Amino acid sequence: MQPIIVIGAGPAGMMAAITAVNLGSKVTILEKKDRVGRKLSITGKGRCNLTSSVDKENLTKGFPGNGRFLFSAFDQFSNLDLIDFFEQRGLKTKVERGNRVFPVCDNAEEVVTVLYESLKRSGVSILTETPVRAIVIDSGKIVGVECKQGRLAAQAVIIATGGMSYPGTGSTGDGYKWASYAGHTIIEPRPGLVPLLVQEEWVRELQGLSLKNTKATSYDAQGKKINQDCGELLFTHFGLSGPIILSMSHDIGGYLSRHDKPVTIELDLKPALSQEKLDERLQRDLEKYARKVFKNSLDDLLPQKLIPVIIGLSGIDPGKVCHQINRSERLGLVQLLKHFKMTINGTRPITEAIITAGGVNVKEIDPRTMQSKLVEGLFWAGEVIDIDGYTGGYNLQAAFSTGYLAGKCAAHSAR
Repeated sequence: MQPIIVIGAGPAGMMAAITAVNLGSKVTILEKKDRVGRKLSITGKGRCNLTSSVDKENLTKGFPGNGRFLFSAFDQFSNLDLIDFFEQRGLKTKVERGNRVFPVCDNAEEVVTVLYESLKRSGVSILTETPVRAIVIDSGKIVGVECKQGRLAAQAVIIATGGMSYPGTGSTGDGYKWASYAGHTIIEPRPGLVPLLVQEEWVRELQGLSLKNTKATSYDAQGKKINQDCGELLFTHFGLSGPIILSMSHDIGGYLSRHDKPVTIELDLKPALSQEKLDERLQRDLEKYARKVFKNSLDDLLPQKLIPVIIGLSGIDPGKVCHQINRSERLGLVQLLKHFKMTINGTRPITEAIITAGGVNVKEIDPRTMQSKLVEGLFWAGEVIDIDGYTGGYNLQAAFSTGYLAGKCAAHSAR
């Protein structure tokens, strides 16, 4: 019996291989790096946000653009199925803020170990340091792959090579080359969840500052709202990062890639207070420090690192005594705190993105099977497909679910 070959030993590839071999297929998994799960081992800052605990409908809503493509995959292998998969193998999970599901051990390496041991126990042949040179197609059907061992015959091939983010882990866009060879359309890859570049020079003064409860809103060049999120963000030497920025970067990056115009991002530094309430609070602080100079009066209101920047942007003389600050100046400061604006003129490169947006066109893949509509026996799984979701475990769930479905259907087709 000719085997199923899985190219790529990330989450999608390993799940595909485990699923196919457990259905009676002979499976070989090919990985060009020296071990499996290289990228998986560093996800979630090494903690591995496995999935989200939201219901199935909201799971698909976590994928702006092509969420509907994942209906069948999530129906076949849901977030509950994934949690059960790991817990049956001894890896307990927990739910944290924002419906994020993590292993109790907070160790991504343990997730990789569970998958690797499942591969070995199931009898999957694992070939590491085995880059694939080409896929072999004959008369519209996949028949094998070319690698350093020569030509390996296969009844089905599952491509799970990932995108182009974190190339050091093996994600260098190989799958796109083979997709093009097979006749597939590639939606141009771009950074998915990625930090944003800020034009204003003063942002460097805020490097390392983390704001935990902030509302961020982005606007296009015409002033139309692009998106909005609330939560934690981080200032860096080049601009903005952190959970809400990464989530917002999907739509912001999409706009930037389509238009040669910057985006405005506006932070509400005090989202729990209306402008009126914030003005009342500011009046109390200015009365409290009436005899102090302005630059020494904001410690109760703002993080220390942010104060010099806010003062500079406010236009208020930092040496002015607080009781001399007039109503117009005070209301201008309130406006600044509620509408703290920056100009976004780009993103960090795709190599620094958490995921890749773009990839193999979903219109050319059967969502019920993950099989190519163009080449018989050719299946796709994971980030190589044009699917990308928000932060919070969505993208790993998509990798596992599409991997499961591709493995299952490849096994059935190879019988």
